[in-house]
Amino acid sequence: MTKKITINPITRLEGHGKIEIFLDDKGNVDDAYWQVVELRGFERFCLGRPVEELPRIVSNICGVCPTPHNMASVKALDDLYEVEPTPTAKLIRQLHYNAFMVEDHLLHFFILAGPDFVLGPSADPAERNILGVIAKVGLEIGGKVIEVRKRCREIIRYIASKPPHPEGGLPGGVSRGITEEDRKWMKETADFSVEFCQFALELFKQIVLDNKEYLNLVLNDAYKLNTYYMGLVDENNRVSFYEGKCRVVNPKGEEYALFDYHDYVNHIGEWVEPWTYIKLTHLRKIGWNGLNDGEATSLYRVGPLARLNAADSMYTPLAQREYEAMFDILGGKPSHHTLAFHWARLIEALQAAEHMQRIANDPLLTSKDIRNMALRLSKVGIGCVEAARGTLIHHYEADGDGKTTKVNLIVATQHNAAPICLSIKKAAMGFVKGPEVKEGLLNMVEMAFRAYDPCLSCATHALPGRMPLMLNIRDRNGSLIRTVQRP
Repeated sequence: MTKKITINPITRLEGHGKIEIFLDDKGNVDDAYWQVVELRGFERFCLGRPVEELPRIVSNICGVCPTPHNMASVKALDDLYEVEPTPTAKLIRQLHYNAFMVEDHLLHFFILAGPDFVLGPSADPAERNILGVIAKVGLEIGGKVIEVRKRCREIIRYIASKPPHPEGGLPGGVSRGITEEDRKWMKETADFSVEFCQFALELFKQIVLDNKEYLNLVLNDAYKLNTYYMGLVDENNRVSFYEGKCRVVNPKGEEYALFDYHDYVNHIGEWVEPWTYIKLTHLRKIGWNGLNDGEATSLYRVGPLARLNAADSMYTPLAQREYEAMFDILGGKPSHHTLAFHWARLIEALQAAEHMQRIANDPLLTSKDIRNMALRLSKVGIGCVEAARGTLIHHYEADGDGKTTKVNLIVATQHNAAPICLSIKKAAMGFVKGPEVKEGLLNMVEMAFRAYDPCLSCATHALPGRMPLMLNIRDRNGSLIRTVQRP
């Protein structure tokens, strides 16, 4: 008789989901599913709105990646209004964007992923959290994590008003320029960020790489998946967060495709399964081959490790040095080790901080030429950026009055959804043996999805039928009287 282990809710991610593990008669894992059990409907309720309102609406899609949604939306409007931002506007946008990448990557590493490594996968769950991390590494380091994120978010606030839901960015430019006086503290923030990201990388090496048990965990086959990889690259195939072309490499690391993101529909296929609200994606020209990895797979991954696998190098020198060191230790490119996403995340944070330094020293940053007003409304606009979690595409269409008639969002966690399911299954098969399983082993299954830093709020917009509903009726003492369930 099939037995089932349910992990619900799963923890330390943005959104709500659960994991179900099915065991065979011998107690071995037969299958496992990562299910997303929430629904958002931004693609529907944006319809009919003036298209210029979308950057302010979509930044409310969640509290974790509002800046990428705002930025992809603004770039879609540039496209829809057929206007090129001024050089200064582009610098300001990229300063905003790199500040976000620094604070978001550090948030995930220290607060969401850190407890698994700093305290250990099997530590007491009551201590396996950010407070436990601070108790272990010390208040001074905890204070610096807060400080660097606070300073970066101050840059976002200055440029885009509200860090949780930024409103900056207009078609053809930005709404606010930067003064020479403000350049000073922004340079200090960039310098502080570079210093802290270097420190974070050294901390990772001390805690994870110098610990044989943890290094073996990173290299464990239970956390390994052979897939394609995708990420934006610049004209020299370097990692790019703001602009460039989408590059896809196959499981051997060979270039499979290099395409303009305006052509995404010819390369990315979307797929719906009845057991989850999240849309799955695949490489369209190969076709949907199900949840499989290996040479025949049509699945690809996005996000930090995927970007480093898809690119030939980093954009900045300190990050490049770390990039080379990482692939040396992992055995070359591409690396299929899922837990290495954490390492790649810190290298990307360093690139973002170095890029902030470069922008903060650019003479053009304080020019007053912050918007190109040569707007001409067309019917279609597509924007693309690399969110912290992976490639983010916004596709809008509008009528002659500028009212929105179509919205399609392909967000990072959609690209990774099918690989996350596979990663969960592999980890479960590696660590779960029998129905009686210690909590620490189940946490090691959860570690397989945490590496992707999934954000479910903005990724869930498939509606295959109707929403399931479970209603628990309890008496005044909280005792369950009856459960009513709609499948």
